[in-house]
Amino acid sequence: MKATAVVIEKPEHLVISELDLSAPGDADVVVDIAFSGISTGTERLLWTGRMPSFPGMGYPLVPGYESVGRVAAAGPDSGRRVGEQVFVPGAACYGEVRGLFGGAASRVVVPGAKVVPVPDDLGEEGVLLALAATAYHAIFQGKPVEGLDKAALPGLIIGHGVLGRLLARIVVAAGGQPMVWELDAQRAEGAEGYTVVHPDKDERRDYPCIVDVSGDSKILDTLITRLARGGEVILAGFYSQPLSFEFPPAFMREAKIRCAAEWHAADLIEVKKLIESGGLSLKGLITHRYQAVQANEAYRIAFGDPQCLKMILDWRDGQ
Repeated sequence: MKATAVVIEKPEHLVISELDLSAPGDADVVVDIAFSGISTGTERLLWTGRMPSFPGMGYPLVPGYESVGRVAAAGPDSGRRVGEQVFVPGAACYGEVRGLFGGAASRVVVPGAKVVPVPDDLGEEGVLLALAATAYHAIFQGKPVEGLDKAALPGLIIGHGVLGRLLARIVVAAGGQPMVWELDAQRAEGAEGYTVVHPDKDERRDYPCIVDVSGDSKILDTLITRLARGGEVILAGFYSQPLSFEFPPAFMREAKIRCAAEWHAADLIEVKKLIESGGLSLKGLITHRYQAVQANEAYRIAFGDPQCLKMILDWRDGQ
């Protein structure tokens, strides 16, 4: 069994290749991918070669951890059924070509326990589930929204890209009213139930919780000066350079700094509840769509055009 896949052979060099897939086992499913998203965080680092070394890192690789498709075959122990639409958070089924994260392909073989059924009417917006779960994890770490202290919700979010917008929408859904900082005037547009300003326009210096998704490794000193005493900065971006901060301002505020890791299953469950209840909308976040065969151009636009919030690849013509 074969699949067409995006392969980053080396930094800034991408090809579309036909790859052999691993044979599925009893616990696996074969998924025909309809759409995959391009991450402007981790995938940009893979593309530029600035991704810090960690297990599984290396080239050539198949990127992508934001895919949606239908189950074409299901093993008897997979727990899934043929015809289900599922979210696929990546795959490692390409032999010697690394699956990091392996979702940008026309077809994947993946354990059934790894995929998540999604409603048919979600369509292409299903690729946003990983980012939505990441945003949810940064704030709630898998806990239900109900019963949580609203005073502990983030009051300030740094960055109005897709992840920043999802964070803001989730905070609003939980009963908060966040402020969002954004430097680019055009990217500042599109707020739904919250306020977006240039940092220079915000004079507040008593935020109990600030979430940063800018990826700016030099931003900590600025954010610490905006905290209330005992406040917390949550680092929810991905940082390719070491972070540091001046100790005295942090000491005076008894500041807390927390790193938000990748989402867990509980986060995805809670995000699905919010979406299905109408509390969280994914509308208006996908701005660019390209056919998979145009991946080279799509990746360059995704990483180079500031007006591109989320780029998706359409794999349906290649099946």
